[in-house]
Amino acid sequence: VALLAVVPVVVHSNVVLNFLVIALMIALAGQGWNILGGYGGQYSFGHAAFFGTGAYVTAILQARYGVNAWPAFAVGIIAGAALGGVIGALTFRSGRRGSYFALVTLAFAETFHVLATGLDFTSGGQGINLPWHPGFAQFQFADRRASYAVMLVLLALATGLALWLRRSRFGARLAAIRENEDAARALGVNIVRTKTAALALSGAITALGGVVYCQTYLFVDPQIAFGVERSVEMLLVAMIGGAGTVWGPIFGAIALHAVADTARAWIQTP
Repeated sequence: VALLAVVPVVVHSNVVLNFLVIALMIALAGQGWNILGGYGGQYSFGHAAFFGTGAYVTAILQARYGVNAWPAFAVGIIAGAALGGVIGALTFRSGRRGSYFALVTLAFAETFHVLATGLDFTSGGQGINLPWHPGFAQFQFADRRASYAVMLVLLALATGLALWLRRSRFGARLAAIRENEDAARALGVNIVRTKTAALALSGAITALGGVVYCQTYLFVDPQIAFGVERSVEMLLVAMIGGAGTVWGPIFGAIALHAVADTARAWIQTP
């Protein structure tokens, strides 16, 4: 993180900064997935539901109702946490885990995708454009270095939360559930409450990634927000970097996007 902090001082190329902004953005969302999948062992195939919820809530509030970016920012994160709580209450109380839980989360993401595509309220497949009002008051920055700095701060906060989680009692309960859920229950761990809280926390951080995406690129559509590739991307960055580790999503996001951009450049080269 210290090395990443000096990037705006020594790098002025928008190409490099754009690469790092999107990599850190996905690392942030991947950190959200990692809390549930890495620390808790509850693999989700539909985390795009939270990413898209954060993006769409903040976009709708600003574009349709003229709400300032900062309250819209907060509501988007709360919406992601609330969605995580609802999904957790519905799935974990009914005993869904393993592949069943993964498929339920995928079903939620695909349902949201269909709704966002078909509803006039979300502007359907055309997506939503945010008005361009550069400045800190609207959380929009003309200088890509400023966007990068904001992303780095948010990722540092999420990483700090992951560090705390590893050392906390809550994190210990999550680890116990990951290793052996039946044994954790026998030791007195409230399985449903712990997993639901982890999903709500995971949903909030992932929704934060969606909010920042919307504020950075001033546009969101159903495919960007709820597409299967978004869920896979979050899962991959944690897996590549090391699921259940603090720094895994950061290393995984940089590696994944470096490979993707290199492959894209080779394909486009005549």
